[in-house]
Amino acid sequence: MNIQIFGTNKSFDTKKAQRWFKERGIKFQMIDLKEKGMSRGEFDNVCRALGGWQSLVDESAKDKDTLTLLRFLAPEQQADKLFENQQLIRQPIVRNGRQATVGCCPEVWQTWE
Repeated sequence: MNIQIFGTNKSFDTKKAQRWFKERGIKFQMIDLKEKGMSRGEFDNVCRALGGWQSLVDESAKDKDTLTLLRFLAPEQQADKLFENQQLIRQPIVRNGRQATVGCCPEVWQTWE
C-alpha cells in the first residue's frame, strides 16, 4: 500500500485519518495542503477516482465568495477554479494508488488492507 493523506494539521478529520493508519501500523505520507498543495496530476487523479471534482467541494468552507463564484462559473472552468483555490477542498483526501476517498472513511480504508 502507498497511502497519501492530503489535509491540514488543524483538520480534525485529517487527524482521525492519521490516527486510524497509525493504529494499524500502516505507513503513510502526510501532505499538508497549507504548505504544499496538490499538483495538477494528483488533483486530476483524485477527481477521476471520486467520479468528479464535485465531491471534493467543502460546502462549509470559510471562503464563501469563492464558493459562490465556483457555482456560477461555466462547467469547464469549475474544476480549474477549485484547483486554484484548494482551501475549498474537503479534508482529508486519502489516496492509495488509483483509489481515493474524501473525508474520514475507515470502512473504505479497511478494504484496502
